[in-house]
Amino acid sequence: MFLSQSKLMEVLFALWPMGDNIFGFDATDAAKSLNAAFWPAIESNIPWAAVLGNHDQDSTLSREGVMKHVVGLKNTLSQVNLAEAHIIDDYSTVPAIPGYGWIKPSRQLWFQRTSAKLRRAYMRQPEAQKGPGPGLVYFHIPLPEFASFDSSNVTGVRQEGISSASVNSGFFTTMVEAGDVKAVFTGHDHLNDFCGELTCIQLCYAGGFGYHAYGKAGWSRRARVVVASLEKTEKGGWGAVKSIKTWKRLDDEHLTAIDGQVLRSKSRAGKFLLNNP
Repeated sequence: MFLSQSKLMEVLFALWPMGDNIFGFDATDAAKSLNAAFWPAIESNIPWAAVLGNHDQDSTLSREGVMKHVVGLKNTLSQVNLAEAHIIDDYSTVPAIPGYGWIKPSRQLWFQRTSAKLRRAYMRQPEAQKGPGPGLVYFHIPLPEFASFDSSNVTGVRQEGISSASVNSGFFTTMVEAGDVKAVFTGHDHLNDFCGELTCIQLCYAGGFGYHAYGKAGWSRRARVVVASLEKTEKGGWGAVKSIKTWKRLDDEHLTAIDGQVLRSKSRAGKFLLNNP
């Protein structure tokens, strides 16, 4: 999922957990389980979107069936796959290459075309901007580049290996070349919750969220929050992105917020203090 500045300007939205919304092997009715998983977002009555993981299709609905069910739910921004792009498979469909899937050339071409279209739109009148607005990219399986980090150069923790595809599709380079992507958010490895910067792009894990998947004793479940703040124009409308901040909210007694980061701002990136009760 690629979120542009124009999309951020339109609505306040919620992006639900980074895939594995249900654990298919334990769900006897996929539609019912999906409804329960997304109910808090639906009940909030704000637009929301979902990313699929590799376990969402392990129940009574196929991967296509899961997506068709999601797009039929109230207030969702999710869309069924575009005609010119293939589904981003979470498992390899090439017999000679086992393991997890990668972002195929067709999807990368869609991304390049969409990014270029948005960059042109940003600098078009009547409210032309000086440069491309920042893009945020969401998907489930981490890229091999996530393995570039250790505890010395991240905010957060790395407690397990990086379970990426066995081949490098080059999608990270594609994003760098586009020039507008500022942060990538993935799931899959539930015990990792770090953010690290590589070639001016923040690579971030969402952190283990649901109790239906594996976790670690004594390590609180957590959800990553991402907030894009917009400037106000002289006419009172929404302008350029002022800053992008992120932190994690723990499922503990106080719903503690930790690891506040400024991923992008017009001044500088860095860390900020969080107010906890």
